[in-house]
Amino acid sequence: MTVTSQTTFQATISASIADEAARCVACGLCLPHCPTYRKTLSEADSPRGRIALMQGWLARRIPLNERFLGHIDLCLACRACENVCPNNVAYGSLIAGVRGEVERLRRRSLWQRLVRNGLVDGVITKPAMLRLAGGAVRIWQMSGLQALARKSKWAKQSAPARAAAHLPQLKPQPAWRTVYPAEGLVRGEVGLFLGCVARAADSETLRASIFVLNRLGYSVHVTPRQGCCGALHTGLGEPEKARGFERQNIDAFSGAELDAVISTSAGCGAALKAYPPNFAGKVKDISEFLSAAQGWEATRIAPLPEKVAVHEPCLMRNVLHCQDAPYALLRRIPGATVEPLAGNGQCCGAAGTYFLTQPDMAGALLADKMEAVRASGAKYLATSNIGCAIHLVSGLRESGVVIEALHPVTLIARQMGFDDDKIR
Repeated sequence: MTVTSQTTFQATISASIADEAARCVACGLCLPHCPTYRKTLSEADSPRGRIALMQGWLARRIPLNERFLGHIDLCLACRACENVCPNNVAYGSLIAGVRGEVERLRRRSLWQRLVRNGLVDGVITKPAMLRLAGGAVRIWQMSGLQALARKSKWAKQSAPARAAAHLPQLKPQPAWRTVYPAEGLVRGEVGLFLGCVARAADSETLRASIFVLNRLGYSVHVTPRQGCCGALHTGLGEPEKARGFERQNIDAFSGAELDAVISTSAGCGAALKAYPPNFAGKVKDISEFLSAAQGWEATRIAPLPEKVAVHEPCLMRNVLHCQDAPYALLRRIPGATVEPLAGNGQCCGAAGTYFLTQPDMAGALLADKMEAVRASGAKYLATSNIGCAIHLVSGLRESGVVIEALHPVTLIARQMGFDDDKIR
């Protein structure tokens, strides 16, 4: 792309953002639904206030200074505001667009650039490197050094240090087969989206999904050419890289005749739903797909006379709109008492990499969740997003709350006979 065409392209993006921002009528209905506004009571930390800041910056009335960046960076992009907006302002597109524009002009330190490029581009989104890094982290965890690191001041000094301290106990990563055949009567063919972080930090959920799908009669295809969903780069203000992963994933899943592309993480599912309609129309959250799947009548599920509190990830509520699906799935377990976690309308503070870059606000929001978990009296905390799970588990550990946090599909898979330690 030439300099002239690049300038024209950026001008078109800015105009598109300005047009969408102009749809906001500043009614204020979004304010009580915004987690950051509820904490700061600052208009600049509300969706309405941020849109006014965006408009001012795009019109060159507001400078690109630290105050402006602070309010934009503090947004969780939970998109709760979209659910109550009477004019259907696409706030998610606005905040992502502005962050992309800002990132082109922002001055990052050499260290920040090395961390972003090295960690995100060089490890997290590269399956081979992620496997190597996961193995190294497991050795580090088994050595006891992670436990020591969590108690030190070092764990709070930088985003990489916080990430290392937050990591859950990793398990060996499996060598994924390309196809896992259905058992018994074949009812369909689905693709499983692995994601990036989940490959290393939540392989149990991925394996549990294959287990349940196979038992219900669905063959599962795990294409090796798939990559990251792009959500990390969208949140970091790098839309071009996100679009590159979009093209990669569409190509990866295009070779098979699939009834659905299954995602086990609400964050990935929301990103995949933003792909072109011919692909996005096939994307289903695992709980959403299983709650409507056939084959349950022939499946034995062991009773579990325990209380399960369900945490609803923001993007499941505000973008995918399938927050009822985990309840329907878990209520198939005989004897289980399934109830929502109090305060599900407020973000937990994970929000992709937010809990690493905005630890104070993320911590304040997490504290509210820990109070809700304590009051729930539940034995299990079910959540459908890997980022939320990592954040919540960290909070449980630091708060001394004894409760197991896991994905809904993992819990029901266990009651169907799934044992992650025996399936590799």
